[in-house]
Amino acid sequence: MKIGVIGAGKWGQALHFSFLINHDSCITSRTKRDIKNFISIKEILDIEYLVFALSAQNAREWMKKNFIFKNQKMLIASKGIEAESGKFLNEVFSNFLPEEHLSFISGPSFASEVMQKLPTALVISSTSKECATTFGEFFPDFIKTYIDDDVIGAEIAGAYKNVLAIASGVCDGLGLGNNARASLISRGLVEMSRFGLFFGAKQETFLGLSGSGDLFLTASSELSRNYRVGKYLAQGETVDDILIKLGEVAEGIATTKAVCKLSDKHKIYTPIAKEVNEILGGKHPRKSLRDLLA
Repeated sequence: MKIGVIGAGKWGQALHFSFLINHDSCITSRTKRDIKNFISIKEILDIEYLVFALSAQNAREWMKKNFIFKNQKMLIASKGIEAESGKFLNEVFSNFLPEEHLSFISGPSFASEVMQKLPTALVISSTSKECATTFGEFFPDFIKTYIDDDVIGAEIAGAYKNVLAIASGVCDGLGLGNNARASLISRGLVEMSRFGLFFGAKQETFLGLSGSGDLFLTASSELSRNYRVGKYLAQGETVDDILIKLGEVAEGIATTKAVCKLSDKHKIYTPIAKEVNEILGGKHPRKSLRDLLA
């Protein structure tokens, strides 16, 4: 099979690497990169099976500017909620492709470990079992894939865990200990589930790979960009300085704003996301800690 990966960041390159093991994979990005099978955007859009691995906040703009529907199927590997509109990614991409042509990937998956062929398990969610199953077959043996139909649950879990990873980084940056981090992640899982259930997600999604699996990974490792954002915030650094230091996108920053916007609109109780949003806006992390404990 031939696969086209859109986005040559770390995650896009890791997916391209994994597909190349058994299939013909090509990759593209905004600027030319020295990567095997790199082709132009125009060429990649002629491929039937596409994988979208650009920032969630840039998805709509990229699709508007570049995408022409030619009966392609697309696997969305981005994780986030559109900050400006509060739209979930399935709502964004359904403007460009039929619902049954879309699948979404989630689960614990650091790009660096995929590049080392270390084992992991992922979930591919779609309203079309055929579409999800086809994408699942592209992955090599060291990545086990599961198929389900809870698109909104997988999306919310994949987006919300980045918000909670920032909170966890703040917790560790303040030196609050393992008990505090475990408590925060546990309550974060409850909060994520509450938010997801409001929008029609299934409870079991948050207890599986997409939810707790990805959350436990992202909220407890220096390999997580969003976790590092939290640690830097706890050390008093500004968001602008942190982004320069990272040199790459941390989806949790924009997603936090989107979660809070949706929570305010629908009156969903999301205290951790609220405090992360206020810390990103300049509130002192220790004041947020006191407010959460209260």
